Formats: sequence, C-alpha cells, structure tokens
Amino acid sequence: MSPRRLALIAIPLVLLLCVGGGTWLYAQLDGADRGIPPIDSTSNFEVGGIEVDVTAQNAERARVEGWRQAQREGWRMLWSRTTGRPAAQAPNLSESVLNTIVSGIVIEQEQISPTRYIARLGVLFDRARTGQMLGVAGLTRRSAPLLVIPVMTTGGTGYSFEIRNEWQRAWAQFRTVQTPIDYVRTSGAGIDPLILNLAQSRRRGRGWWRMLLDQYGGADIAIAEVDVRRAFPGGPALATFTARFGPDAQMLGRFQLRAASSEALPGMLDEGVRRMDMVYRRALEAGLLQPDPSLVIIAPAVQQVIEEETETEEPEQQPATGAGNSFSVQVDTPDAGAVQTAEVSVSRVGGVTSAITTSLALGGTSVIRVTYVGDAAGLQAALRAQGWNVTVVSGSTLRISR
Repeated sequence: MSPRRLALIAIPLVLLLCVGGGTWLYAQLDGADRGIPPIDSTSNFEVGGIEVDVTAQNAERARVEGWRQAQREGWRMLWSRTTGRPAAQAPNLSESVLNTIVSGIVIEQEQISPTRYIARLGVLFDRARTGQMLGVAGLTRRSAPLLVIPVMTTGGTGYSFEIRNEWQRAWAQFRTVQTPIDYVRTSGAGIDPLILNLAQSRRRGRGWWRMLLDQYGGADIAIAEVDVRRAFPGGPALATFTARFGPDAQMLGRFQLRAASSEALPGMLDEGVRRMDMVYRRALEAGLLQPDPSLVIIAPAVQQVIEEETETEEPEQQPATGAGNSFSVQVDTPDAGAVQTAEVSVSRVGGVTSAITTSLALGGTSVIRVTYVGDAAGLQAALRAQGWNVTVVSGSTLRISR
C-alpha cells in the first residue's frame, strides 16, 4: 500500500481518537512540556569547559574577574584550535578588544561564596569579528542536511520525541557552528511525536522516509542512540552511545561514558553529543555520508525527462573516460525537482564523468561536484551549449542558471 493511501487512512483514525475521548492523543501532541527548541548557534564560535577559580573582595568582583579570565583563556584555546599552534603563542588582546569579539558567556557550572567564584564556563565569540582575526571565512565543506532523531533507552524502554528527555535536550543545546555536519534538528512539538518516534527510527522502508525528509528539509537521516543503565536510582550510570546513518541504520561508531550520579547525567549526555558529532565528522571525511539516492523524491516531469534522454542518447555520446578535473558548480534549487533536473542536465554534458550533489540546500543554492575531462573553459562552453548561463565564481567554482 502506498504511503499516500496509508496517510489517507490514518487521518480519519486520528480524528476518531480525538473525538472519542482521545486524552492520550491530546497529551502526545499538546502537552505543556512538549518540545525543546534547538539553539541557533550559526553566528558564534564556542569554546567550552574553561575552569576558573577566583578570590576577590566580594562575590560580584570574583565573578567578573572569573569571566574575564574565561575570555582570555577562551581566546587562546580558539586560536590554538584554528591555527594548530600552541595556545601560549596566541596574540595578546586587550580587555576592550576581547569585549568586542565576545558575544556571551555560557555558565556550565558555578559555585559562589562571599569571596570566591569557582565555575566551568563557555565563551561565545562573534563569528564575523573573530573570523577576521583568525583568517577563517567559514566552513567550506559541509555534509548534506541530516534529519536528527535522538533515541534514548532507559530502564529497558526506548523513546524519541514521544516524551521530553535529557538526550533530546542535549541535542537541542548543541552548538553547531563549528561542525561541518548540517544537522536538521526539530523541537519535538506539534506532530513530531507521532511521526518522528522510536518506531520510525527502526523503519527501513523508503516511502515514509522520503515524505518525512521532504517535509523537514533533510537529505538523509542521523539516528543518535543512547542506552543508559543505572546501578540504582540516583546512582552511577553507564551510557552506551551509537551513531547510525541512513534508513538502514548503518552503524558508524559506538562508545561508552559514565556518570557518577543522576546530577552528572546531563553533563555526560552533553559530552556524548560532542563525541557523536566527532563520529559523524570522521564519517564525512571518509566519504561515508553520501545521501541515499532512493530517498530523493523525483517529480514526474523530471522522471520523464530522464527517461526521454536515456532513450534518445546516441552511442557516440557516451561519457568520456580519464582522470578528469574536479569543479564545483553552484545552482539555485528551490525544490527537490530542481536538484534532480540540474544534476541530470550536468551529468549529460559531454566530457563529464560524474556529477554528484555534495551540498543540498532546498530553497537555496546547492553545490554539484563535477568531474570533467578538460579545463574550466571547456566545461563552461559545454554547459552553455546545454542552455545554462555560466558565471565564474573562482578558478574551479562555477555558478549556473537558466
């Protein structure tokens, strides 16, 4: 049975549950504790885990001095991470300069006494101003958009967005500015608990996944699992984290973390998200995060174009062979159909041996990685012959439009 027909059957069932005293369904959709909006961290660099211990005349002065120390240490750590050089070699910035590039302080943990301030802090740096000092314009390589489904198992019971939980909170508070992974994070409100639940994370059929990815703007799926086992209520906990990818839930990595008590559990889950992001980063570098073509919805008109071009293709127009040169081709893609049309058209250009969408942005500009047997001038001429308007962005980067 097709997904569309199943949806038509499900709608009357949902209405019946609502009318017939569906208190449980109402709680599933509209609870007061429903949803955790993800943090928007696209405009900041963040450095966390900075330990400060300051003594002063009073608590307020101790706290201010602690924050100043965190700014200085955060700058050195950020500079070291970006340049790969020792933090001690970081340029010394004045207090006034630091105040202009720091956009916020994140309090991870703090203890305040009348004359002492002990804390673990994070520092947020304005991306535009700090990037100029570091010589960083931004991340140039990003994954395709991955719809994140956090799955948590406690006490032998698994759930995702069905109830608000600490694993969902950890993903919502994860700051994504310094990762090349394009995570699509949902709040868990509205209809999310019904369609992005534990059962969906274990479904292998492509039909429902295609509709969900089209609705949420994703190209593939990241299933982030954690299994928390406690020695006794409130006591130590051992968590097993598993990073999976795609509708077939391919395992990319697994690791374990421990928490000394229930109070330490949120911090352990935050660390779990950071380490899981590293697993996905390594997978991206290894070329394992290629979007599944079976998850892309192909419009009927586009499918017809593909079939017609396949039928009319002449033997002498077979793709050229050889090493070829790599180019990045930017194209506006308002919907999934536009992505397919552009990719098919570019792949049909004579001399092009491969055309793969490496950065998908529905409603924005997608990037197609093209391997072409020839130079940039030859690729430009071939694209123009296909009816494209071609603009040179840089030596190996082109932009095309109709």
